[in-house]
Amino acid sequence: MSILKAEEVSYVYKSKYQTVEAVSDVSCTFDTGKVYAIVGHSGSGKTTFLSLLAGLDLPTKGEIYLEDKPMSTLDRDKYRRNTASVVYQSFNLFPLLTALENVAYPMELNGISAKEAREKAKELISKVGLEERIYNQLPLMMSGGEQQRVAIARALAVGGKILLADEPTGNLDTANGNIVVELLGKLAHDEGYAVIIITHDMSIADRADVVYTMKDGKLTNRGGSFNGTIS
Repeated sequence: MSILKAEEVSYVYKSKYQTVEAVSDVSCTFDTGKVYAIVGHSGSGKTTFLSLLAGLDLPTKGEIYLEDKPMSTLDRDKYRRNTASVVYQSFNLFPLLTALENVAYPMELNGISAKEAREKAKELISKVGLEERIYNQLPLMMSGGEQQRVAIARALAVGGKILLADEPTGNLDTANGNIVVELLGKLAHDEGYAVIIITHDMSIADRADVVYTMKDGKLTNRGGSFNGTIS
């Protein structure tokens, strides 16, 4: 059974001056243990689609299912606290919290004691390949690659098996980008996460298990590799 499924999903933005169908009749499935890349030109609808998978909004038409449960019937705040987490291009770490505090925060939010959350945070920081020296560093004291790995550790602290990433290598150099891609692959293949990545980075698409290509809000291609170019 798929952990996430989109069924004829559309999303329409409306303003005083125009109506734009950002996502149009998209149907696809996501399983645990795989890395998915969603690629497409800017404005193709892929980031809007990711926000629907994250439960940040509901489709105008169609439905997102979590293990066959309609997203529209779920507590979407709880869904993001316990099941799905998002990693952003800009890291989105709390600037006045240390690495350890950033990773511990979602666990404390879910009622785990501060002591237990800190110990689990140390394990997660180690899991993403960072050393103890990072524990007490604020985000501005870290490199971009370190910040992104702390952001991934914080996402893992949610405890669910859905990891959504919006251009996770967009602010990184090639070496750090490769480290992050390798880490995301291990999380999927070794630990059973469903990793869903929005990306312009073709090295990610080349290494994904499944590639979904979006154009003008539609899912125009599905497969294990991508043969186009993205600008």
